[in-house]
Amino acid sequence: MPKIVTELPGPKSREYLAQSQEYEPVCLGSQAPVVWQEAHGCTIIDVDGNEFLDWCSGVLVTNVGHCHPDYVRPVKEQCDRLFNCYEFLTPQRARLAEKVIEISPSWLDKVFFVTTGSDATEAAIRIARRYTGKWEVLAFHGAFHGRTMGAASAGGSLGVKAGYGPMVPGFIHSPFPYCYRCPLGQESCETCGFKCLEFIDWVISKESTGQLGAVITEPYQGGAGSIIPPPGWFEKLDQWRCEKGLLFILDEVQSSFGRTGKMFAMEHYGIQPDLVTLGKGLGSGVPCSAVLGRSEVMDALPPGSMGSTNGGNPLSCQAALAAIDIIQRESLVENSARLGEVMRQAFVEMQGKYEQLGDVRGQGLVLGLEIVKDRASKEADRERARRIVEECMQRGLVLIAPIGMYGNVLRVAPPLVISEAEVQESLGIFEEALGVACA
Repeated sequence: MPKIVTELPGPKSREYLAQSQEYEPVCLGSQAPVVWQEAHGCTIIDVDGNEFLDWCSGVLVTNVGHCHPDYVRPVKEQCDRLFNCYEFLTPQRARLAEKVIEISPSWLDKVFFVTTGSDATEAAIRIARRYTGKWEVLAFHGAFHGRTMGAASAGGSLGVKAGYGPMVPGFIHSPFPYCYRCPLGQESCETCGFKCLEFIDWVISKESTGQLGAVITEPYQGGAGSIIPPPGWFEKLDQWRCEKGLLFILDEVQSSFGRTGKMFAMEHYGIQPDLVTLGKGLGSGVPCSAVLGRSEVMDALPPGSMGSTNGGNPLSCQAALAAIDIIQRESLVENSARLGEVMRQAFVEMQGKYEQLGDVRGQGLVLGLEIVKDRASKEADRERARRIVEECMQRGLVLIAPIGMYGNVLRVAPPLVISEAEVQESLGIFEEALGVACA
């Protein structure tokens, strides 16, 4: 449980923060001034000895918790044997490939390992273009697929594009169903009849050159503010792309390995994507990502046409094997679903008390809380959102900086090993911080 022993930030933290300010660029995110020293389970300990509960998981990475002993031990053992061998096969890579396919939906039967989420996005786009012979890809407003040029071009927000000149050509963007703030002006997602899906055909008819071959989307839009599409939207999208003969790329970099209360978020929907990108929770700390897909699609690239210096290295593969084992053995998918619902219901109750908590949305242990000036206007209140993060930190609860298209959404994403006692403690801290910020 939280234990604050100094003012925040403490004296040692202030020294490191000043050092960072002098030698590191300002392009890094503006996070709460917590200088991490170590972490275990859901507890963060800073350089001054203050202890915090974690609601960020290193941005949806440490699904198995921080420094789980059954994760640390095999990773340490691997460090004594082998770090890197380029594309040469290792037992760890072969076993991880088999394990990932074993836990994946039946139609996905090949996997290619890389290092980061951006790597996986780039690889999936390359595979899709090679397989379809077409170079256009439909993506969505608000999407985040990474920061490399191809991944940023697929993204649908200004933040990853502004100031970098022309993006990679071939990406067409259409509105995503952000029902709390419908981009098409609809009053209710229950009555709109999926106008955003109908709008796709209009966009394509005006922007495409006739070379559309694939569609890419996230199961929920993380960086845009944990935006969950309404029931039935994904099934309709999958039906539409099948009718058009398009390849379906699903970006599960942050949504897989139990985060949403399912092993893969696609299991919430009746869809069958052709390519799925994985990352974050796959390695649960040691960087590891992958593209999962159908054999006929994955094998479109001939031998030697795509490789990775660090992708599938034995250290990251050993870490991923350990993480998957912990997720399965400790029933962390089920824990995510159960405690995620406990948290969601608690936030809904808080929403009834505070009109500044405009919207509550999420699946499993990833939730988005949209902070507004009042419920009637829905005007985004990014200053209050940042105040809540600050008040939480002062009480021993760490969140990442507010996210979303307007910078006013709080992302709640604790490690999947969080206990019910830690859930209740952290909810109490959050409600106290919310009350202070909304007074």
